[in-house]
Amino acid sequence: MSSQTAHPDNIEEKKGGFKFPSAYTILFILIALVAGLTWVVPSGQYDRVINEDLGKEVPIAGTYHPTESTPQGIVDVLMAPINGFYNSSTYEANAIDVSLFILVIGGFLGLVNSTGAIDAGIQKVTSRLKGKEEMMIPILMFLFALGGTVYGMAEESLPFYTLLVPVMMGARFDSVVSAATVLLGAGIGTLGSLMNPFATVIAADAAGIAFTDGIVVRAIILVLGWALCVFYVMRYARAVRNDPTKSLVYDKAEENKRFFLGNKGEEDLEFTPKRKIILAIFTLAFGIMIYGVSVSGWWMAELSALFLGASIIIGLVGRLSEEELTSNFIDGARDLLGVALIIGIARGIVVVMDAGGVTDTILHLAEEAVSGLSSIIFINVVYLLEILLSFLVPSSSGLAVLTMPIMAPLADFAGVGRDLVVTAYQSASGLVNLVTPTSAVVMGGLAISRVPYLRWVKWVMPLLFWLCLMIMITLSISSML
Repeated sequence: MSSQTAHPDNIEEKKGGFKFPSAYTILFILIALVAGLTWVVPSGQYDRVINEDLGKEVPIAGTYHPTESTPQGIVDVLMAPINGFYNSSTYEANAIDVSLFILVIGGFLGLVNSTGAIDAGIQKVTSRLKGKEEMMIPILMFLFALGGTVYGMAEESLPFYTLLVPVMMGARFDSVVSAATVLLGAGIGTLGSLMNPFATVIAADAAGIAFTDGIVVRAIILVLGWALCVFYVMRYARAVRNDPTKSLVYDKAEENKRFFLGNKGEEDLEFTPKRKIILAIFTLAFGIMIYGVSVSGWWMAELSALFLGASIIIGLVGRLSEEELTSNFIDGARDLLGVALIIGIARGIVVVMDAGGVTDTILHLAEEAVSGLSSIIFINVVYLLEILLSFLVPSSSGLAVLTMPIMAPLADFAGVGRDLVVTAYQSASGLVNLVTPTSAVVMGGLAISRVPYLRWVKWVMPLLFWLCLMIMITLSISSML
């Protein structure tokens, strides 16, 4: 990877002379729109009680009451991106830890790239897979889906974008294929999760049921969703390989090749024993990361320390001088600075919404909307409402704590199992988190891959339609059983 800065300013396009705004501008506009909403939507709040199992406060159904209006002004809009970094909103954790992790990962990747190990490894892999390159897609999407279904793989997936883009480009695909492989792979695993502790388990606890209830329905959604995503991505990948002009980022093809693949000669790509060892350490670091998150409860601080230590070891193995080690690390961190910034800005939207007191008001409107409906209509309305709320609360655990104590009891009156409400919530949250601009994973992953956000949304919309239709049919059939 070159030292050219990778930032979301690339998330733009021109059509008919009109230049679409960057991701930064899109998010600032959303912050302003949400702030404007606080002047129109009345403030309100539910009474809350501590749930001992969750260790969090949960709202009590039927206790909504108006509160003093707290409309957000210009100063609040300007402060939102700053507060988004270090203020914990009601339903979401700080973003500063994720942003620091991104910078450390950038430094780690910059250091590894400086040794030529990844480039040499890519050449080796692509030469062995010649003619079978597309088989990487279902295999990798299965592995990412496994991470999503087991532990809700989200921020942990961000390092894999930088790793996969050069691999896919070396296989004659483009950066959209690599972004889709990670984002849709992990996303569909979370959407149809069987045991994700940050979504399924929390939602089931908040609904007062075992997380294994409804696991068959979720497994059906997971398998069908994975198959749809694999088909969609492979069809696009084949089209790009056969005709590069079909690529969504064809106008950036040469720029992306220089950035991700560089201009190294054949001697630089020789897969020497030293590079093999470095690549082994590189792979081991990611393996330890997955183990630490899924088994030992590690989070961003521990993961940052892991990759910092791995950087030092790789520097020693690569026999880099102190100056080479630090300068390459800093250059790599600089490449992902824009990604780190965009995470805080995305979180700023939720900060404004919570400060304006409109989150509970919107939830109250949802509570009134589903009262007294038949089972099929009830579960589909719940699903659609969860989609809406997922845009406002991108945190899956936060949305579970917010909505399940309200929606689950209402299912009893509609003759629908509470487990189906949990499935509707989980599927809605997973679907939205494939495109929502308030998600650090979506905006960060696309920025790393240098895929314009608006192009991504346009490309993925047909897939989202079929996923949504499949989920609603599955929920409807299940509600009648």
